[in-house]
Amino acid sequence: MTRSRLTPEREAQLYEAVLDLLREVGYDALTMDAVAARTRSSKATLYRQWRSKPELVATALKHSKPVHVDDVDTGTLRGDFHAMIGRTDDCQMEKDSALMRGLAQAIHAHPDLHEALRELLIEPEITGLDTLLRRAVDRGEISADNPALGYVPHMLVGAFVARQLIEDRTPDQAFLTDYLDAVVLPALGV
Repeated sequence: MTRSRLTPEREAQLYEAVLDLLREVGYDALTMDAVAARTRSSKATLYRQWRSKPELVATALKHSKPVHVDDVDTGTLRGDFHAMIGRTDDCQMEKDSALMRGLAQAIHAHPDLHEALRELLIEPEITGLDTLLRRAVDRGEISADNPALGYVPHMLVGAFVARQLIEDRTPDQAFLTDYLDAVVLPALGV
């Protein structure tokens, strides 16, 4: 995969256009032709940079993430989690939550999208989360044999999904902070 012909600014413009189109028309209706038209680029250029629509979508999502878990190290697990939440605002969380709900539907019909999301977005984030949790174990904040350690990604994803389903509200900073303090950290013994 060669990206050397695109400047970081141009790449950012392409990713923004992809996410805008996803929000506007959804994954199924998003086409490389539409991205090319929106960005005034050729379809050939897009396919030179990204092999497929799923790869382009997953890379755009990864690029737009305000928080990369492995970049956070405050010295405490509670501080790390709160810092992660503090790096995005409620408006962006609402937009991202709606986008992720739409993609969650699309992965059932498009296994190639699911594979690209797992490879480019989910697995790196789980690896970063594992690093964050391992530091907490090394500091003595969490017992290495705590059975909840293996379920932290599930709990975090659950916070996003359950709030919408149960309360018909998108997650925001206040909710996520309370959720971490009431659910995730106590489950970890913090």
